[in-house]
Amino acid sequence: MSDTGIPTSAAGDVEPPAPAPSPTVWRRVTIADVVASPDVKAMIEVADEYLGAIGYTEHGFRHANLVSHIAGNIMRRLGFEERQVELAEIAGFTHDIGNCIGRDHHGVSSAMLAREVLRELGMDPIETIHIMNALGNHEEEFGTPANPVGAATIIADKSDVHHTRVRNPDPAAFDIHDRVNHAASRSFLRVDGAARTLTLELDIDTSASQVMEYFEIFLSRMQMCRAAASVLDATFHLEINGTKLL
Repeated sequence: MSDTGIPTSAAGDVEPPAPAPSPTVWRRVTIADVVASPDVKAMIEVADEYLGAIGYTEHGFRHANLVSHIAGNIMRRLGFEERQVELAEIAGFTHDIGNCIGRDHHGVSSAMLAREVLRELGMDPIETIHIMNALGNHEEEFGTPANPVGAATIIADKSDVHHTRVRNPDPAAFDIHDRVNHAASRSFLRVDGAARTLTLELDIDTSASQVMEYFEIFLSRMQMCRAAASVLDATFHLEINGTKLL
């Protein structure tokens, strides 16, 4: 050390300052990376087993893949840039992983579990937080759509209404959720990029479930879809058996 307080070497030369730390380089984590994650696979498997045990409809890989595909399709057809499209696909695939812990507040659980996976994969923190926000806000009881990735995830999730989701083998024991899903022979989210409209088209067998039963359990979800569509600068519509209801 010199008299001036500047570090010196044994030979009396002034030591160079320590190099500045290198900036962290984040990976461009892809939907393929997330789908291949053993942790995510295990969470989806256990979540679906648990929901089956408590009487819920299918929430496994079929639902995860479909919501991922629809969320990405919404973003792409509405003209969002490709990285935003992929973030929506990732959010759609992981949105229900928190069910492996429990059903209550599973959106928040999903967000925290996804954070650990995405950090391990090396995702940029800003992208990670956008996905966390999407997952934490996809439940209609608690969520508020706040960004395009979250809005697309909400609409994609609520669009999956179909008879293949019903696991109860006894129609006499169906609850209202089983009846509505079992009655839906077709569900399709039509995205018109030019008109910026999102229309959920459902074909429902009214001998198996009345349309009013659909509204009884899905009205709050459809209202959330309308709010989500506004975040995407679009409008949401519901069409059942060829009749526009919203």
